[in-house]
Amino acid sequence: MASKHASTVFLAAIISLGGFLFGFDAAIISGVAPLAVREFCLGTLEFGTLVAAPSIAAIIAGFAVGPLSDFIGRKAMLLIVAALYATSAALSTWAPDFRWLVWGRALGGFAFASLVLAPLYIAEIAPPERRGGLVSINQLNIVIGFAVAYFTGYYLLLASQSDSGLVAAIGLADHNWRWMLGVELIPAALFFIALLFAPESPRWLMVRGREEDARKVIARLYSEERAGAAIQEIRDSIAQSRSHVKTPLALLFKPGVVKLLLIGLVVAIAQQITGINSVFFYAPTIFEQAGAGTNAAFANSTAVGLVNVVFTLVAIALIDRVGRKPLLVAGLVGIAVSMSIAGWGFHQAEFTLTADHLASLPEGLDPALLAPLIDQTYASDVDFSNALNAALGEELALEHRAALTNLAISINAALVLVGLLGFVASFAFSLGPVMWVFLSEIFPNRIRGLAMSAVTFVNAGVSATVQFFFPLQLEYLGAGITFFIYAGFGMIFLLLVWRFVPETKGLSLEELEADMAR
Repeated sequence: MASKHASTVFLAAIISLGGFLFGFDAAIISGVAPLAVREFCLGTLEFGTLVAAPSIAAIIAGFAVGPLSDFIGRKAMLLIVAALYATSAALSTWAPDFRWLVWGRALGGFAFASLVLAPLYIAEIAPPERRGGLVSINQLNIVIGFAVAYFTGYYLLLASQSDSGLVAAIGLADHNWRWMLGVELIPAALFFIALLFAPESPRWLMVRGREEDARKVIARLYSEERAGAAIQEIRDSIAQSRSHVKTPLALLFKPGVVKLLLIGLVVAIAQQITGINSVFFYAPTIFEQAGAGTNAAFANSTAVGLVNVVFTLVAIALIDRVGRKPLLVAGLVGIAVSMSIAGWGFHQAEFTLTADHLASLPEGLDPALLAPLIDQTYASDVDFSNALNAALGEELALEHRAALTNLAISINAALVLVGLLGFVASFAFSLGPVMWVFLSEIFPNRIRGLAMSAVTFVNAGVSATVQFFFPLQLEYLGAGITFFIYAGFGMIFLLLVWRFVPETKGLSLEELEADMAR
């Protein structure tokens, strides 16, 4: 029995390498983007486009991946995903200009289909009593990917500032952000190779009429007494589906399914609209906005990655004991409070450049250009940024904004850091892992792939919108108001989750289907 459980965990870990790649690919842009923005002299809209490009592509992928995986199989789709991650990393690394970089990043967005495929596959192989923890392995790999990306960015940034001959020989000093992107080729290749040894989902095999193949897979993963019951549950579910359904698309508009879709959408929208990808994808930028220099901003980002990993482990330990809904409620409370704290920290900041600061200006910046700003106090980051643009011009201000902000700002940096890390912790033990577990459970077998694709389509759309508009929010609203807005969304969705989201802990997928149909 223990060996069967070990086989299931090992298989879930292999499939979840797609989650690691997503986390790495998504988070590495937080270090790449500020450096690429300076190299290509990008404006605010271009900055947002670069960061949001994968999520925009993921909107298409999210809608297509379910039907495609239902047609060609979960394993085949995961192999395509691994190949897309590798191709995206290579194209982005050698991109000659901004346009090619955006296309390379967008190609990786199609691989974000792993966000749907991994939990879908794992839910279809896992025993009900362990499904929450096993599906959460995917989320754990996502957050480990985030953490590795933050540490990779920080390490390569420090290494690029070294006088080592090797650094010069490999072009790390001039092209450190390209190295950040190129590292992804290694895990992408490992993921592809590991998938070659993974079996197909037994539920998908049964739907395709390949019961003997399904039995072989289940025999590897379940005890002998449990295997027979699992086969019968799947067979009954498929028979019921075929007797009621003519076309899968039409099912999405049946009253009972619409209700499930709306519940799923509440959780899926909450996951993104409360601002998690603003923090994950713009972490160094946010910390620079709070007065940290470039190196310190990258260092603080590693703390985001570590907190994310630790509290995801907390979620994995609790999700099958406490349940899905209590974690969602507690997490949304924490999100609203933490974002309010971070917003208040930024709201209280002031910016003043004095004559004493002129001796510490970045090399090559003419102190005379800053004369209009000396001894002027600016009550917000927006006012200070506008003053820098007026005095230096947008290109020069972009190049030196982080260093000048670091000199001028007066802020309770600890308050901002506590707020942001509290937000990440709250997300990591709730909306992060719980959403994928919850979505993999609530939809009927016959439309699970299509329904998850529809919900993920919306999830990706909200994510892309948040990512694209975040630089514009910083420019026109400031960090304080932006984080207050996220806190407000946290409170709204706390009420919606409390009122409408059911508990799904401990039931088989077939039992849930029968229960939700009532």
